[in-house]
Amino acid sequence: MLSLVDKLCERRSLSVDEYERLIAGRTPELAEELARRAVAERKRVWGTKVFTRGLIEVSSHCVNDCYYCGIRRSNKQAARYRLSPERILACAEEGYGLGFRTFVLQGGEDPWFSDERLCDIVASIRSAHPDCAVTLSMGERSRASYQALHDAGAERYLLRHETSNPLHYRRLHPPEMSFERRMRCLGDLRDIGYAVGIGFMVGSPYQTPHDLAMDLKLVEEFGPQMCGIGPFVAHHATPFASQESGSLELTCYLLSIIRLISPGILLPATTALGSIHPQGREKGIMSGANVVMPNLSPVDVRKDYELYDGKICTGEEAAECRCCLAARMWSIGYEIVVDRGDPVDDRRIQ
Repeated sequence: MLSLVDKLCERRSLSVDEYERLIAGRTPELAEELARRAVAERKRVWGTKVFTRGLIEVSSHCVNDCYYCGIRRSNKQAARYRLSPERILACAEEGYGLGFRTFVLQGGEDPWFSDERLCDIVASIRSAHPDCAVTLSMGERSRASYQALHDAGAERYLLRHETSNPLHYRRLHPPEMSFERRMRCLGDLRDIGYAVGIGFMVGSPYQTPHDLAMDLKLVEEFGPQMCGIGPFVAHHATPFASQESGSLELTCYLLSIIRLISPGILLPATTALGSIHPQGREKGIMSGANVVMPNLSPVDVRKDYELYDGKICTGEEAAECRCCLAARMWSIGYEIVVDRGDPVDDRRIQ
């Protein structure tokens, strides 16, 4: 397996079959070696900086019915809310004072957030804080919508593809959703000029090593500026309620591989990692990640944005959450910085 690791480090590329062999052949020793090399690459490009993204969860309403998601439209138990523009701007204002220079507006696919409303919110944040980046994670929209939001000042867009295998995609989503439309949206975002983030679940129902190998190949070929991966964690009010969670070890293993594919990528140690293990985010950073995403949402609604069971930090104030993460990163030799944390083009890295 070390020959495959050497090849990956040299070429930043493997075949799907080779990625599958690397995944299937995972051992603790191989994971340690991959993490060592991934951290070396991460430090070569980024040093010990850890970038923060101020996450504002704007709505728990969603028109979609994804089988794994706690805010799916069929979940009649879900507590629904949406933040007013004024509350969103207040979250950004508080976050700016705490040192955040990127704000991520995330929510279910909620039609209330029309282009006009969302463009006004984006433009207002950029006007108040011109030194900050606005990232959107609001699902599938039309190309015209993406263009309007980009024109309003949104520079980055996160749209997790969830799986690169169309057959697997159909097993995770209702018939009205399509893998082809998801990929078309990602192509539109890239063409418009966004810094694009993709991502996938690790250990989702029916997933195979071949599926994960296809995900890694997509990271390599699509060349996203950001990639968010995290373990699948079940929600009690979904069809997958009884499914086991994805593993910390495999998620960290894949983080290391992604860092070796793309040294300049922005790679979060996700909240889901911290939700399945007390030191999950630290372990993610020590596997090659370089981003954490503290929650800036109002405390009174955080528990209602319940994508999965057991989500951490639902009761912490924003300042408390950021200070806690800063201390955690410091304890493993990393430093949270006040910085937009713009992506680095791999083509400029020698």
